[in-house]
Amino acid sequence: MKLQGQIVDIENKRIYSGEVTVENKKIISIVEQDHDVKHYIMPGFVDAHIHIESSMLVPSEFAKLAVTHGTVSTVSDPHEIANVLGVKGVEFMIENGKQTPFKFNFGAPSCVPATAFESAGAIIDSNDIKLLMENPDIKYLAEMMNYPGVLFNDEEVLKKIAWAKHNNKPVDGHAPGLRGEDITKYIAAGITTDHECFTYDEALEKLQKGMKVIIREGSAAKNFEALIDLLPEYYRNMMFCSDDKHPDDLIISHINALCARAVKKEIDIFKILQAACINPVRHYNLDVGLLKVGDFADFIVLEDLKDFKTLQTYINGKLVYNNGQSYIKDVNFENLNNFNTSPKTVNDFRFESSAKNIRVIECLDGELVTNELIAETLIENGNLVSNTATDVLKMTVVNRYQDQQPAMAFIKNFSLKEGAIASSVGHDSHNIIAVGVDDASICKAVNAIIEAKGGICAVTDSKLHTVPLPVAGIMSDKDGETIGKQYAALDKMAKAMGCTLNAPYMSLSFMALLVIPSLKLSDKGLFNGTSFQFTNLEFN
Repeated sequence: MKLQGQIVDIENKRIYSGEVTVENKKIISIVEQDHDVKHYIMPGFVDAHIHIESSMLVPSEFAKLAVTHGTVSTVSDPHEIANVLGVKGVEFMIENGKQTPFKFNFGAPSCVPATAFESAGAIIDSNDIKLLMENPDIKYLAEMMNYPGVLFNDEEVLKKIAWAKHNNKPVDGHAPGLRGEDITKYIAAGITTDHECFTYDEALEKLQKGMKVIIREGSAAKNFEALIDLLPEYYRNMMFCSDDKHPDDLIISHINALCARAVKKEIDIFKILQAACINPVRHYNLDVGLLKVGDFADFIVLEDLKDFKTLQTYINGKLVYNNGQSYIKDVNFENLNNFNTSPKTVNDFRFESSAKNIRVIECLDGELVTNELIAETLIENGNLVSNTATDVLKMTVVNRYQDQQPAMAFIKNFSLKEGAIASSVGHDSHNIIAVGVDDASICKAVNAIIEAKGGICAVTDSKLHTVPLPVAGIMSDKDGETIGKQYAALDKMAKAMGCTLNAPYMSLSFMALLVIPSLKLSDKGLFNGTSFQFTNLEFN
C-alpha cells in the first residue's frame, strides 16, 4: 500500500510532501516527492490515561468510536471493572480489546478497593499484582490513588510498586493537591505521572521535580485551561488524556479536540502533537508506530492541522476508519456482572435527626474535588429531608454487593426541582448512588437500578427512564451510537428536572470517590477526603 500526503514529522518539526509505503503491518519507506495531495499524514492520537468503562462501552465498541477521531491507542486503567469483578474483570477487558485492531494498553489496577472505607466487589492484592505484572498484556501499574499509603510506607502498597519496578513497567500516579515534601516522597517511590493537577502551580512543581503531567479533559473533570500554558516549555513531559469520557461526548470528539483547542491558543503545532502522539508511546513503551520507517503502520490522514478532522485511520496498516465509516467489527462477549442486593423501601432512606445544621457536599461543576459546606437542616416528622429552596438535596450510596443500610448525606448544586437520578456507576466501588428531592423518588430510582442489575436512571412522579448497563453494572452491551443517544436523552431529562451541571451523571458518579478531597459519601458513611476518615453528617 502506498499513500501520498503532507507528511507531519513531529520530532524533526517539519512538514513535507511525501509518500508512505506499507507492507506486512509496517512502514517500509517514507520518501519525499512532489504531488498535489493536500491532506496530512501523521501519527495517530494516544489517550494517555482513560478508564474505558466510563464510556459505558466495552473496549471493542469504544474502539469503533475512537478511531473516527484519529485515536489509535489508549493507556487504559481497568480499575472500574476490577472493583466489581477483580482480576477476572481485567482479563475480560484485555480479551475483548484483543479482538479488535485497536491498540488498548491496559494497566494493573493498583487500588482495588480504592480505600478501606467502602465496599467493593473484589480485592486485588500485591500477589495479584505480581502475576499481572508478569503478563505481557499489562503495560504498567495503574494510578496509585492511595498516596497516603505511599507517604506512610504501607507495606502492601510498596510491594505493588516494587513488582512494577521489577518488571520494568511504569507506575502511574494520582496525587491531587499533593505538594512540597509529600510530592517529593511520592515521586521518589517511583511514581512517574499525574493527571490530577488542579492548578498551574501544582503542575509546575510536579514537572520541575521530574514527573510527567497529563492534561485531562474528560466529561466531568476538565483541567485543560488550568494547565495548557505549561505545554510550550514542558512539551516533552506532558500528555493529553480523557480519564473519563461519556459515550455522547466520545461520539463528538476525543484527543483531537484538545489539539484543536491548543492550536487556537497559538501553541506550536509540533509541541502539541508531541504531547498528543509521541510522549505516551515513549513513556509507556507502547507497540504503537510513530510514522517512521520500521514502525507499525499506525497513522491517520487529516483534512487540516487546525480542526484535526480525521479522514482515515490506519492501525497496523489496516484501514479501520474511512470518511465516516468505522470498519471495526462487532465482538461477541458474555455479560459478566456482580449485583446482589434486595429492593429498598422508602423508610430505608429516612435519617432521624434533631440537629440544626449538617455538613453538605458542594459539587463543583467540571471538577472531581468537592467542598464542605454547613447548612441549616429541614426536618419533617423527625426525618432530615431535601430542601429544594436552598438546593440542599438528600443523597444516598447503597451497597450493591450485599444487603446493607443505605448511607445518607446531603449535596448542593445538583439543583433538581423534582424526582431523583441514580446510577450504579459510582467511582470507584460502583455501588448505587442517587440524589433526589424526596425519599420516595430516591427509593424509586435506586430500585430501578437494582431491578436492571446496573444502569443509570431518572425518575419523576410520571416518568421512569432507565439505561441498563448489564456488563458489570457499568457498561452497556449495545453499540456506541445506541448508548450515546440513550445517555444523551437521559442527560436531557435530568436537566429538564432542574439539574444545572454540565454532565449530571458523570458528576454524580464521582461523589463517592473518596480519594479526591474534600467531602464524599461511601456506602459506609460520610467521608472527609482531606483527613482520610469518616465524619458526622450532623454538625453541632
